[in-house]
Amino acid sequence: MTIALYPVVIIAGGLATRLRPLTETIPKSLVDINGEPFVAHQLRQLKANGVTEVIMCLGYLGEQVIDYVGDGSRYGLQVRYVLDGPKLLGTAGAIKKALPLLDEHFFVLNGDSYLPCDYASVQRTYDRCQKLGLMTVFHNQGKWDSSNVEYKDEAIIVYDKVNKTERMLHIDYGLEVFSKAAFNQVPDDEPYDLAVLFQDLLKNQQLAAHEVNERFYEVGSFAGISELGYYLTQTEEQI
Repeated sequence: MTIALYPVVIIAGGLATRLRPLTETIPKSLVDINGEPFVAHQLRQLKANGVTEVIMCLGYLGEQVIDYVGDGSRYGLQVRYVLDGPKLLGTAGAIKKALPLLDEHFFVLNGDSYLPCDYASVQRTYDRCQKLGLMTVFHNQGKWDSSNVEYKDEAIIVYDKVNKTERMLHIDYGLEVFSKAAFNQVPDDEPYDLAVLFQDLLKNQQLAAHEVNERFYEVGSFAGISELGYYLTQTEEQI
C-alpha cells in the first residue's frame, strides 16, 4: 500500500573540512558528481522514493545551495530553507530551528548521504513503534566507516561515536525519523549535536531502529565521492 511520506529535513550546514581545498569556495552539497552537483542526485533520489517536501538546513556557504536548487520544482519537489545564522547550530540545533516549518513527524537525512533504501518501509517501522525517534542502521562491520551501533533483536543496545566496542557491527545509516517532541530538550539557537539527542532518546527507551540492507554512499570524503560516482554510472540511478 502506498503511503504519503513525511517531509525530509536535509542537514547540510557543516564546514566540510575533510574535503578541503575543494570546499573552500563551495559547500559539500555542490561537490561535482558525474558532471552535476551532489544535491541534484540527492533530490532526484528522494523524488523517486516518493518524497514531495524537503527542508534544507544550511550553514556554510548555504546561499549557493539556495541559488542552485531554488524552489525545487525542477526536481518535482517543494524545497524550503532554514539558515543557521551567525553561528553554526550543529545537527540537532539546525533541526530545532526548522521545526516551525514541519508537521509533527519528519525524516532527517545527512546532507552528504545518498541512501538507496526504501523510505516508506522506514516510515512504517517508525509509525508502528510509536517512539519519539527512529535510527536506521546498517550491518557495516567496519567496512565503509567505523561501526558505532550495537544492534540485537531489532533494537539498538548501544550507540556511541566515540567509545567503540567489538560488539558494534552496525552503523547509523544517515536517515532518521522524528517526532517534534524529540527536540523538546534542544535549546533554541544554540549548538547541539544529534548524537547527544540519540543517546538521550536511547536512555529513555524512545529510540526505535530499522535495519536496512543497502549500503550507504556519501560525499564527505574523497573516497566516498569516487565510490558514489562509480555507483551512479554502473546502476544508472541518475533519475
